[in-house]
Amino acid sequence: MNKLTKVGLSALCGSLASVSAYAGTMEVLGGATATYTSNSTKDTGNPIGMNSALTFKGSGELDNGTAITLTITGADQGGYTSGSINLATPSLGTFNINSRTGGAGIGGYDDKMPTAWEESWGHGMSAGFDLQKGVASAMNVNWTSPSFMGTTLKVAVAPGGNKGAFSNDKAVGGVNTDKQSGYDLVLDMNPSFGTDVLSGLNVWVGGSSTEKEGKGGTNQNLGDHEEVNVGFTYAYGPVKVGVQRMAEFTGNESAGSVDFYKNLAFGISFNVNDNLSLSYGEFESQKNLVGSGSADKSVTAETQSFQVAYTMGGVSLKLAESEVTNASYTTASSNTHDGRTIALSLAF
Repeated sequence: MNKLTKVGLSALCGSLASVSAYAGTMEVLGGATATYTSNSTKDTGNPIGMNSALTFKGSGELDNGTAITLTITGADQGGYTSGSINLATPSLGTFNINSRTGGAGIGGYDDKMPTAWEESWGHGMSAGFDLQKGVASAMNVNWTSPSFMGTTLKVAVAPGGNKGAFSNDKAVGGVNTDKQSGYDLVLDMNPSFGTDVLSGLNVWVGGSSTEKEGKGGTNQNLGDHEEVNVGFTYAYGPVKVGVQRMAEFTGNESAGSVDFYKNLAFGISFNVNDNLSLSYGEFESQKNLVGSGSADKSVTAETQSFQVAYTMGGVSLKLAESEVTNASYTTASSNTHDGRTIALSLAF
């Protein structure tokens, strides 16, 4: 999105002699998006929606060359939905204090498939998938290493409780009776081997572990909560393809509780020209329960989505034609439907 306002803070720097080397800016970023969403099996009522996202971004630089960025976002009528403090050092990598932006650790890889607009499940028809996000939904600290031969290591830690809650300064996140401390590790590789043919290849492998053993009240656990994620994307000319596999092991042992999820995603996109993009994507998520007699032990939910995006200057027109099967892992006929979402976006 383009800049709405940019206010220089050089006057402030002049008044603070002890940090006179600091030069800062504050930006307000935003855009206006209106949508129309239909659903073949549900009465949606008024189908018109509007995005109200604004992002405030402050940036500056310390004496040693470390770049500091503060980002606060309010999205979809939320006063404060996410925020982060980012320190990019010249030689030690990037450190980040993250407040539920969703991009830390394996959370930034929950669905990396190429698309013209949104993920195949992000079309407004409530697919209800369980996504493997590791510690990204909690307050966390993460580090990205400097790149070495196209490879970076990413580490994210949520100390004292992997709980999706905001905490102000001098405040704490509260006790989580289920998930405790957790960490993510991701190895992200761009192994071109010096050839143009492989220059568009990106491969990643990641995992997450959250302490959980003995927690959860009456639903005692066999082990910790663990997640894995592996996949690749490959771009060649105007075409980009990708496949990834994810899994989540809850550690639950009570009959009827969730044992594990396994997800599979596929996507392909094609840039017709600088303005027009097309894509097709699929996402499959299987929910498996701990053995519980005659009850279903496995339900698979799926989406398929064809998308078109046309952009000219600051105006974008986007369309998603999508189909959902067994939304929220429920086999009722009303949870299998198709529909479309149309969006008009204006950047400012």
